[in-house]
Amino acid sequence: MRGPSGFALNENGPLCKLRATEFFRQLDAAALKDFDALQTIAMYQPGAVLFLEKQKPRGIFVLCDGEVKLSISSIEGKTLTLRIAGVGEILGLTATLSGGTCEATAKALRPCRVAFIRGDAFLRFVATHPEAYRGAVTQIIGLYNRACDQLRTVGLSTSVPKKLARLLLDRSFNMENAEQGGPINFSLTHEEIAECIGTCRESVTRTLSEFKRQRLVTRKGSTLRIHDRSVLEAIGVAGQ
Repeated sequence: MRGPSGFALNENGPLCKLRATEFFRQLDAAALKDFDALQTIAMYQPGAVLFLEKQKPRGIFVLCDGEVKLSISSIEGKTLTLRIAGVGEILGLTATLSGGTCEATAKALRPCRVAFIRGDAFLRFVATHPEAYRGAVTQIIGLYNRACDQLRTVGLSTSVPKKLARLLLDRSFNMENAEQGGPINFSLTHEEIAECIGTCRESVTRTLSEFKRQRLVTRKGSTLRIHDRSVLEAIGVAGQ
């Protein structure tokens, strides 16, 4: 059987090792076993689309490895990145539970391993295991709070340095050794960064160059190092 991007699916693949995430912490052994039986595993290469904005959901996607960009577009063709989803996040959850359409387009940023469950099967699963609703509600609340933060940054701030500083700090949050200037994975292009903070690519390039000149950050390929976190934090809150 083939997945939406043409990759082979493993019909009985092992449950993603995500037991520590909020959704899976709510499930007992029987529920985990049932979830495992429902899922299929697919690999997505960078640029592959999991689902499209305003599309009826096919089901939920649990991100086991990699990163997925969620974005929205205007009729004029402008794109705004809402967030970069990481390991453990369930994509398509709100649309599947509500029966509405997908609120964003989901596209793989890096090679991704994803567990997929069809919408009707997932709805039967949560009906059988109501405790799964607690984990689902917790994630939805978290996404709402993050959306408010995104609106605050993009909509209420006119400073590109402030927006970029917040993005770099957010991307490094909870990453091992990031606070000590250790390397963090940062594969976004300048165009993708611009979509995240609601500006143009040229402004991102100029601001990153200024950050490098001030020795705040350095970047080599897809690796970023933050050298002076306190100054970057000060830029990120300036004017509040």
